[in-house]
Amino acid sequence: MADFTMKIDADGVAIITWDVLGKSMNVLSLEGWDNLDMCIDAALSDDDIKGMIITSGKDTFAGGMDLNVIAKMKASAGDNPAKGLMDGLMKSHAILRKIERAGMDPKTNKGGKPIAAALPGTALGIGLEIPLACHRIFVVDNPKAKIGLPEILVGIFPGMGGTTRLVRKLGAMVASPLLLEGKINDPKRAMQAGVVDEVVAANELMAKAKAWVLSGPKIVKSWDEKGYKMPGGEPYHPAGFMTFVGASAMVNGKTQGVYPAAKALLSAVYEGAMVPFDTALRIEARWFTNVLMNPSSEAMIRSLFINKEALDKGANRPDVADQTVKKVGVLGAGMMGAGISLVSALAGIEVVLIDREQTSSDTGKSYTSNYMDKGIALKKVTAEKKAKVLSMITATTDLNALKGCDLIIEAVFEDVSVKAEMTKKVEAIVGDDCIFATNTSTLPITELAKASMRADKFIGIHFFSPVDKMALVEIIRGRETGDLAVAKSLDFVRQIRKTPIVVNDERFFYANRCILPYVNEGLRMLQEGVTPALIENAAKLVGMPLGPLQLTDETSIDLGVKIAKATKMAMGNAYDDTADELIFWMAEEGRLGRKTKAGFYNYDEKGKRLYLWSGLKERYTPSHEQPNLVDLQHRLLFSQVLEAVRALEEGVLMDIREGDVGAILGWGFSPWSGGPFSWLDILGTPYAAARCDELNKVYGNRFECPALLREMASENQSFYGRFR
Repeated sequence: MADFTMKIDADGVAIITWDVLGKSMNVLSLEGWDNLDMCIDAALSDDDIKGMIITSGKDTFAGGMDLNVIAKMKASAGDNPAKGLMDGLMKSHAILRKIERAGMDPKTNKGGKPIAAALPGTALGIGLEIPLACHRIFVVDNPKAKIGLPEILVGIFPGMGGTTRLVRKLGAMVASPLLLEGKINDPKRAMQAGVVDEVVAANELMAKAKAWVLSGPKIVKSWDEKGYKMPGGEPYHPAGFMTFVGASAMVNGKTQGVYPAAKALLSAVYEGAMVPFDTALRIEARWFTNVLMNPSSEAMIRSLFINKEALDKGANRPDVADQTVKKVGVLGAGMMGAGISLVSALAGIEVVLIDREQTSSDTGKSYTSNYMDKGIALKKVTAEKKAKVLSMITATTDLNALKGCDLIIEAVFEDVSVKAEMTKKVEAIVGDDCIFATNTSTLPITELAKASMRADKFIGIHFFSPVDKMALVEIIRGRETGDLAVAKSLDFVRQIRKTPIVVNDERFFYANRCILPYVNEGLRMLQEGVTPALIENAAKLVGMPLGPLQLTDETSIDLGVKIAKATKMAMGNAYDDTADELIFWMAEEGRLGRKTKAGFYNYDEKGKRLYLWSGLKERYTPSHEQPNLVDLQHRLLFSQVLEAVRALEEGVLMDIREGDVGAILGWGFSPWSGGPFSWLDILGTPYAAARCDELNKVYGNRFECPALLREMASENQSFYGRFR
């Protein structure tokens, strides 16, 4: 069955319905483009057809384009992928331009057949670019529907005419948050912004669209008329000039110049605004091709869309029957336990929140109440919804309330004996089939499982803080953990709409194993005499969301001290304590980070970060000659990626997709790179191995090239080539 089909009603209106077989939401493929083109040609050539309505056979319109199509475009061009992409894009532009012109006389703009877009729900990416080429957009009044162009979030920009049309329709100023931030609106907000034209009741959608088509409306777009002036002014107009100056500053301020898509989008808008519409489309296509040819964009698409989608669907799930969680017990009502309770209740899972004192349990539950109140204030949540979510949580001190739970998540104090005591108490109450998960961030799961009577049902589920905002959950498989426990954990993480990765047990697991060397490298630099500002900005200029000093403040310096002491005790002489002197000194000074309003940074009374603490320079005098920026950036990135390679080499990490997605979602590893393994592929393994040798020679054996990377470099292999 074709993705697009056409039927003609008794009034001469052609209904073109998009309905991709076997998909819950429409996505556009190359075959789909051909189907749509054929329908438009047939309708335009039939004199009995008065107009068209493009709609969906599903309760949404479309979720975007199948990004694998882009790979097909590149592959089909052989030795000239840029030409293949450009040709494919211009073919797509021709189809949408055919919809937009709808048979009008090119000189007089007379004639033509009105085409309405009737959207029953969500329209994202190409799912909005097609309607933008239509003459009027009708959307069902559904506050859950999402309308927008989010391409920038996966490393590209709207390149099927969405950029050019939205700017010409709204002006650069109004369009900028929709394009540069990928802002998503519900239908009413989309109408207020001018993106869509009418919001209607579901039972009136087709009738309203049809009435408009038959009303004989004017269909020529404003930019196709003589004398068109862009809202807000063109780049050479005083008002427009100021818009583009501000936009350029905003883009560079937010991206630090490391995200090619944002810069390319702004260039396409600026250049396109000074030429006729059809030329602007060609400019947009050239910049879009430029972005698609950039290895950064390819890596971002692969990690943030293709790989993430595969993991969200359970790519590495054991072959076990469905393990949907019905009732979860959360032990510990601190920030972590409170957050786990919130996301579980939001997913419709019954929660028992346990703490030693009732006041602590109640405080943990109040986290959900406060969260829902914020949603009510923003008119995103109703009082009824709040009451329903709160009713899912039982806050208590009574362990017997855990009876009937099919999953326990322990989030108590990070101490082996405390956790062991809770494990024994709870296992005596819950059923034999109940899975017991510990939310430890550093303690080995196999060691903690020794307190369990059912080690095969004992597992680690490591949430990142704050739970409600962080998208990643790390599932840690102990040496005796069984497939049932892994499947249950994966199904639970998917229930709460987060992305899971599964790793094998080892101290610090995967995420913390990689992020701690990053922090320590920053501390080493400070001790060496590198200025604090250079350390922090070197990190941000290479795409890290936080510099190592700021990150330490956020996670708290006393936590760093505890981790350092515990690690040294476990590793003995193998532990490198070079960075400890600095972190211990900060703790002695009482500068424990943001929570005490004093750390590597100074803070105001409300906890707002102000500036780097001057005491750092007094203790660690900056060197007269500061190091090369690229050397600093490579030290900060290689300190992380080499641990990722070692984790893969040692079998802690089992899938490089999980390594890349986990790094970006878990600790914000330079998203432009696509993750540690994608970054090494961008560099090329021969260069990466040689760079390891250079860093090792100057800075020490922590940069020693792993055997796996050395082997791959000798054969010029890529990670996605070898481990795909």
